[in-house]
Amino acid sequence: MTKRFPPPPLRDAPLAGARPSADARALLALRKSANKLVLGAPGPDPAELDELLLVAARVPDHRKLGPWRFVLLEGEARFRFGAALASILKGRAAPEAQVQDAEKSMLRAPVVVAVISSPVEDGRTPVWEQELSAGALCYNLLVAANASGWAGVWLTEWAAYDAEAGAVLGVQAHERIAGFVHLGTAKAATPERVRAEIGPRVRRWTGA
Repeated sequence: MTKRFPPPPLRDAPLAGARPSADARALLALRKSANKLVLGAPGPDPAELDELLLVAARVPDHRKLGPWRFVLLEGEARFRFGAALASILKGRAAPEAQVQDAEKSMLRAPVVVAVISSPVEDGRTPVWEQELSAGALCYNLLVAANASGWAGVWLTEWAAYDAEAGAVLGVQAHERIAGFVHLGTAKAATPERVRAEIGPRVRRWTGA
């Protein structure tokens, strides 16, 4: 382990219900995904990535099912998956520009983590709750990476919803790709974007 984070607590260890942190508040208040066009090397090495995934997996998980898994695209694997995507589109007679974009789509960052939502049919836990856990994991991975000095962006694009593309990564019929989390180093700042107004989206229910 790289020791960027504290070691995971032992099972049943008492944990504080709150951990006030000015640094964490600043990180969350200023958090922004990097533009996919400005990512570059270096990214987390295998040991650093393992630690990020361990921390990212500390998300709400009803009944402790762990309804997600990871497919890691590093080094030459990014080229091979991009080539597979390009081949899929060629077989569908897609425009050449789309084929070329697909071929380069996994080269935007040195590390790409495909987060796979893999719900467990236990007869009790709604699939929707398990899918929400996978989404929380994608976000937690971005935050953990940012806190460790790496930039990142959570993307889906067509490949996340395409059965043939998913099959290349071993995605099963009951699974879905929650996203491709690209991790690396930002080569330029990313301007702040327009944020949704909170006021119109908040209603305090009183029972009336």
